[in-house]
Amino acid sequence: MAKTDFDKDSEKRFFNRELSWLMFNTRVLEEASNPANPLLERLRFLSISASNLDEFYMVRVAGLRGQVKAGMTTPSQDGYTPQRQLGKIRKRATKLIKGQIACWEDLQARLYKNGVKVKKLSGLSESELETVTRIYRSEIMPILTPMALDPAHPFPFVPNLGFGIVLDLRHKKNKSSRRALITVPTNVPRFIRIARSSGGKTHSYVALEDMLRHFAADFFPDHSTAGSGLFRITRDSDIAIDEKAEDLVLHFENLLKKRRRGEVIRLRLEAGTPEDLKEFLKDSFNARDEEVFELDGLMGMTGLSQLITKDRPELLFKPFTARFPERIRDHDGDCFAAIKAKDILVHHPYEEFDVVVQFLKQAALDPDVVAIKQTLYRVSDDSPIVQALIDAAERGKNVTALVELKARFDEETNLRWARNLERAGAHVVYGFIDYKTHAKVSLVLRKEGRTLRAYTHLGTGNYHAQNAKVYTDLALFTADPAYGRDVGQIFNFVTSYSPPQNLEKLIIAPTGLRPHIIAQIDNEIANAKAGKPAQIWAKMNALVDTQVIDKLYEASGAGVQIDLVVRGICCLRPGLPGLSENIRVKSIVGRYLEHARILCFANGKALPSTSAKVYFSSADWMPRNLDRRVETLIPIHNPTVRRQIMNQIMVANLLDEAGSWDLQPDGKYKRRETEGIDAPFSAHAYFMNNPSLSGRGKSLKYDRPNEPVLSAQLRPASGRKKAELNDNIPKPIGKDSA
Repeated sequence: MAKTDFDKDSEKRFFNRELSWLMFNTRVLEEASNPANPLLERLRFLSISASNLDEFYMVRVAGLRGQVKAGMTTPSQDGYTPQRQLGKIRKRATKLIKGQIACWEDLQARLYKNGVKVKKLSGLSESELETVTRIYRSEIMPILTPMALDPAHPFPFVPNLGFGIVLDLRHKKNKSSRRALITVPTNVPRFIRIARSSGGKTHSYVALEDMLRHFAADFFPDHSTAGSGLFRITRDSDIAIDEKAEDLVLHFENLLKKRRRGEVIRLRLEAGTPEDLKEFLKDSFNARDEEVFELDGLMGMTGLSQLITKDRPELLFKPFTARFPERIRDHDGDCFAAIKAKDILVHHPYEEFDVVVQFLKQAALDPDVVAIKQTLYRVSDDSPIVQALIDAAERGKNVTALVELKARFDEETNLRWARNLERAGAHVVYGFIDYKTHAKVSLVLRKEGRTLRAYTHLGTGNYHAQNAKVYTDLALFTADPAYGRDVGQIFNFVTSYSPPQNLEKLIIAPTGLRPHIIAQIDNEIANAKAGKPAQIWAKMNALVDTQVIDKLYEASGAGVQIDLVVRGICCLRPGLPGLSENIRVKSIVGRYLEHARILCFANGKALPSTSAKVYFSSADWMPRNLDRRVETLIPIHNPTVRRQIMNQIMVANLLDEAGSWDLQPDGKYKRRETEGIDAPFSAHAYFMNNPSLSGRGKSLKYDRPNEPVLSAQLRPASGRKKAELNDNIPKPIGKDSA
């Protein structure tokens, strides 16, 4: 066996979790520079990367800061202390922010040429300046509260992600000095539209902070401005739950109030801010030097999403209309009849989320339905799912809603919906104090003659109508009574603390998911040692758990061929001789956010095969998912659904070129080489063109360890043409499911 520089017991065998996440967000930013994406979609990627970074600081960096303040020096799994992680994060984050700034400057110029114009006030025409003045005086100025700061007017509270302008003022007569602050109200658009052409092709905007700077002096007519500086803050938004709280709802209401006043953990200043104003802001926000970022360029790029207008469809992705599953249409829209006939696999966003809504609406109206049980982790503000549950409760049905209050940044929405459900007569439970309920399950119990039949929905994604349009997820509708009985035990577990006994099909966390995954990997190791085919295909959002990673290293050493599609964080080092030479990791970043978790174990025959073990799951391979959450791992036994997941969905993900990045042994990601390919294969485009998959088609094989191929060996990328790849992609045949 080849040697490696990494000792199998060394912490260097793991990548740092936080730095891996920053690498993921860098890949998101790269899509903002990808010329294959339309201009406004590139702007969307830039906005998403900025929003992601804000949340990263609000939660992950805030947590590390808390560890440092508490004097903790325990290293992470990769050997970095909290203080050292913060230093590395700052270096990587600074590079990322500079990349965002450069990207915006490039996009701003390109957008300007295409009629989306963000202008400086200094460059406006006289008529445009008159328009800005009118808008400012009628819509902006009345809601501003400028503050001259002195002992009678102390430094005001600035909300999380708030920004403003600090001023150093000099009285025109007595030359006395004072400082002043103008904070930007949160309910004002980030970019103010000042003009729109009659055809909607040209939109002109000015940035709110540019407007504030221009008119700031109007608030202090007796003073001149000696210096000024723009700033933006990020606050600690993590919340610590008291496991001894007597009233969980009241406890969360209090925690959410405290979150709004969390400590400042990032202070962004514009470059050139006078030193005395810089020190003044640092002192006022109690910010440390390492929490201050002084950079040129636009602040708060999350707000760039406001520039994305539907008036310019040519600058957006071509519209895609998801289809409704044919099976249910063939049964005249009767979900229960269709599900009773055969299991139905739904692949979002290529198939409509409305099928889930219709399932629950039908359950609410059906006089034979006696009970509905539903988990709610993240739901939209105007959730049709919750409304269906309210309708069912008001009609006298037994409705149990498991509302997870600990869904970060959705706590307030979930509290509001919980109250509405209770008012309608639903039985609302909030899960465990120490576990999050992350499983996505619905259970409808319906009287059919003398039988009480269970109709079950099991998914990888949240019951969130908007997210379902951009997240790729899987969901299974089934009338298999074993699934129904298992889901019933999950609800009993959460409502009565009764651990599930003798589950027939489902595997759940925190009781059995980890050991089951380890056992399946061990089975592949045993097969490899016995000379049988041994393979693992797995798709997930994050791979962090050290026990699972070490087991994968062991499997690689035994000769198991492992292909992982990990969208975000990956702490495993692939491709190291003697450690992970049989493991490959790729990440797909594109039009849709990859969210489904899929596992395929060869089980003694080369993948794909009828003997393979196929699952989808709500859980990533992270300690929190395996040990501290209620999660589901769903084994798939229906032959057609198995082929859909294994032969087609996983095949397309493994073959994707257009959005793929390969993880290198040093932790860097390399975009998949597509030079010379007429049309790089895109899994997203493939599923948009073929939203209904039947599970029948060619199977993926491995003719050599380092290249995934189909039944015919593919030529090297540089010489392959579009038709050659398409000949090897499984073609959907017939209807949408089993």
